[in-house]
Amino acid sequence: MRLQKNTQYLRSIQMQREQVNSFRKYPFCLPAIRDLSSLSFHPNVTFVIGENGTGKSTILEAIATSYGFNPEGGTKNFNFSSRASHSELYQALKLVKGFKKPKDGFFLRAESFYNLATTIEELDKEGGGPPIIDSYGGVSLHEQSHGESFFNVFINRFGGQGLYILDEPEAALSPSRQMAMISRVHELVENGSQFIIATHSPILMAYPDALIYEIKESIQPVKYEDTEHYMVTKSFLDCREKMLDILMDREN
Repeated sequence: MRLQKNTQYLRSIQMQREQVNSFRKYPFCLPAIRDLSSLSFHPNVTFVIGENGTGKSTILEAIATSYGFNPEGGTKNFNFSSRASHSELYQALKLVKGFKKPKDGFFLRAESFYNLATTIEELDKEGGGPPIIDSYGGVSLHEQSHGESFFNVFINRFGGQGLYILDEPEAALSPSRQMAMISRVHELVENGSQFIIATHSPILMAYPDALIYEIKESIQPVKYEDTEHYMVTKSFLDCREKMLDILMDREN
């Protein structure tokens, strides 16, 4: 796959450890963050994976917030806040940017997508300009299924030559839509885009030549076939009945 090195908008992050008052406080007490010094990104697609509670969403939120995105999601033009719950991590991060600025950008996070959809409706009711919803397909995101609204953001709002930070985008997507998302990501990469994605989906992280970071006690690059997500899923599908016997204690 052809790399888009000349359009790498975010090259890496560096932890400014002197800015941290205490590594005993959340989120700095998380092993992956406590030992973090720097993290480099792929010019096209970088995945951050790990078990629940390891800090992958916290890291993505901090990257997005430090870059200037709204902590609850959206573009840099959104400044809504339903609850100020983002961590202080972003204040300790230094971003190493590429020499080109993206023409587009979006921070999509599954857990606050409802708030984003509500804000778009409220802003459009106020008027004062072209309807914002037109950039999202023209149909209220609340009048679609969760999966449809998610997918329409990928299709309609992401315009290319952008930096897209996605936190668990598979949350509302069926397996077939996750595969369709791979196609959409590839279209946008070919159009000069860069993605940083936190995910649990072994389908999404199969995107070829991507850089995958797995969080356990620390953050380490890992091959797709060596990820816990791939191995667990493959083991279950290859030996479904045996796995079910173990899980449901049917062997005794």
